[in-house]
Formats: sequence, C-alpha cells, structure tokens
Amino acid sequence: MSFERFIANRYFASGRMFVAVSTWITIIGVTLGVGTVCFVMSMHNGFEHEIRSRLLGTTSHISVFPLQQTYITEYQELVDTLATFDGVRAASPFIYFKAGISSINAGDGIVIRGIDPELESRTAEIDDKMIAGSYSFDPQIDARGDTLPGILVGTGLADRMSVFVGDAVVLYAFLSAEELRSNRRPRIAKFAVTGIFETGMHEWDGQLAYIDLPAAMDLFKTGGGVTAAHLKLDNIYEADDIARVIDSNLGYRYDVVPWNVLHRNLFAWIEMEKLVLFLGFTLIVIVAAFSIISTLVMLTMDKRSEIGILKTIGSTPGAILRIFLLKGLFIGVSGVLLGWGLAGLAAWLQNEFELIRLPGDIYFVSYLPIDIHLTDFLIAGGLTLVICLIAAWFPARQAARVSVIEVLRR
Repeated sequence: MSFERFIANRYFASGRMFVAVSTWITIIGVTLGVGTVCFVMSMHNGFEHEIRSRLLGTTSHISVFPLQQTYITEYQELVDTLATFDGVRAASPFIYFKAGISSINAGDGIVIRGIDPELESRTAEIDDKMIAGSYSFDPQIDARGDTLPGILVGTGLADRMSVFVGDAVVLYAFLSAEELRSNRRPRIAKFAVTGIFETGMHEWDGQLAYIDLPAAMDLFKTGGGVTAAHLKLDNIYEADDIARVIDSNLGYRYDVVPWNVLHRNLFAWIEMEKLVLFLGFTLIVIVAAFSIISTLVMLTMDKRSEIGILKTIGSTPGAILRIFLLKGLFIGVSGVLLGWGLAGLAAWLQNEFELIRLPGDIYFVSYLPIDIHLTDFLIAGGLTLVICLIAAWFPARQAARVSVIEVLRR
C-alpha cells in the first residue's frame, strides 16, 4: 500500500464527529444518485424490451409490401422464396384493412388482419395468446342455423362489443372513393367469435381482429392478392442486413421494411426519453458530488496541523494532493458500489413482486418491468467517479498549498 493511500484510508475513517457525519452524508447522496440513475436506465431497458417482445410477437420482424401495385397477387411464390433466405425462420402472407364491426350491443371501427392460420403461427405468437376459445376459423352454426366463418378478437374489443366465444359479429368493409361515387352498398359479412386473445398491448387487444385469408379477400375484394408478407427471423437484430439482402435478391420490386424502421417513431421516442432522464438524474449525482467539496474543505481545516507535519517530514504538495483526491475517490467508490446494490435490490423487488403498477391503456404494459444492463451500470458508475474526482480537485489543491510556516506559527 502506498503512503498516500495509507494516509487517505486513515482520513476516510477518522476525523471530528461533524466531519465524519458529513462524509457519510456525502456517501449517501452519491449512493442515492447512482442508484436512481441505474434504476431509471434499467426501467427504460425493461420497458423497451417488453414493448419490443410484445409488438414483435404480434407483428413481424420484416414486412414486405408491394412497391408499385396495390396487392401482391403471386404471394404464395413470394412466401416460398422468402422462407429460403438465411436467417429467415418463416414467412406468411396477410391482408390488412380497417373495417367497421358491430354486435347486438355495440359498434366500432377496428383493424382486420386476414391470415393463413397455419403459416401465421410460424411468424407470430397469436396462437399462444389465446385466453378463450381456440386458434382457428372453423365455421360455426348460429341460433338461426346459419354457418358463419370464425373470427378472433382481442380482449379489449370483446369487452367493448360485449361478445364471447360463439357470439356473432358483423364486419363492414369501408368503401373506396370510386365505390362511393358509384353508389355501391357497403360489403357486409357475418362472423362467429371462435377465440379471444390477449397480447398484453392495450392498443392491439382493443383494436385488432383476425379472420381467415380467403374470407378477407372476399370481404375487401383484393382480387386474390394480399396486402403484404411478413417474416420471422432467427435474430431480430439482423433485420437490417437481411432486409437489404432480400431487397437485392428480389430485384428491388418490393418495399422491404425491417421492424426497427416500421416502428421507428415508437423506439426513437423511448431512446430519447431514456437519454433525457439519464441527463436529468445525472444532475442528482452532480449535486451530491458538490458536497464532496464541503466535506474535503472541512477535512482540510481539521487536518491542517497534520498536513504541516507531513510536509515537514518531506511530503510533497503532489503527495498531499493525491491524499485528498484519494479521499474523494473513496467517497465516490463507496457511493457507486452502494448505489449499484440499491438499484439491483430495487430491480429485483420490482420484478419479483410488481410493486409499481401501470395503466395498460397508457403504457402498453400493466407493470413497470426492469431489465439490468451491465453497460448502463458501468457508464453511470464511471461518470460518477469522474464527477467526484473533479469535485475533489479544488479542496485537494487547497490542501496541497497549506503553508508549513503558517501551521507552525499556530
């Protein structure tokens, strides 16, 4: 152990009562600052991860849209081709339209997705999200003896329509401008609810319904074509690279959009909010670090005679400077370690007991998820130590300038 470190350790554990209390108050301040920053960063990581996993469990990793035409007519050939690319686990076609829906109790506007249930189960996780009924569009016979195709609805939509498995609903296809000018009647189709799903995302559960692909083609008059095809990947973080490869191999005839581009606004908002909160809570650490200045100034005044003795026996101003910088560093390290522990404990308690609940209709999730990233902890800890050293520099410099002659005179 070096001479400076030995003296710094002695100063860290000694001093007058007021100085010792001030040191521990400073450590507590740094602890709370580091713990808050790490917890907030982990909170945003968990929030982003939860939204990403739920969103990609309902939608796709890569979507392929027609570039010049309204629909993709040779979609089966396209799906077979897409499934052959490296990194692509599966591909499936779908039809995406807005429509009106009504039951005997209510009516509303929703989003309809026409899917092939077998292919869709390979690219999305709707079949795992069923909470009532079954993942199928098998025809149902209503009270009048009519055979109705099946429809899957979200929990929020089912509650709003006051329907359950076996109940009938009516879909209304919105007319185009040309159809309105020709005074055509709205296309109407009756369905029976065969299943109710819950993705955990309030927007999807309240606005989304699935019907069979042929039924969607007939209702929306797509001419046997589909709106797009979507893909499930082995690694979602390779979506950009795979999208470029697919686009090139398909001759740039389609609009190939990876998930991070399709939902860019949502994830950009999350990243921006994370950065702003990180900067805001870093101010807490800076405020706590300012107390290091007062603590070391008081320590300098308390140890003036000892500083004079150290200089008398040959200690250089640089050695005195390093002693007080080490004292500030010890405060910073203690605060960082305790802050990490505090953030880790709070994260475990939140994930284990879901202490903080959230309204799902606003935040997409029902509780505040926490996902700890080591990088965030290291960045927060490293920045805190730098701030503590900067705060300790001024009083350490003043201590190094203490005059031996003035000390001996007193």
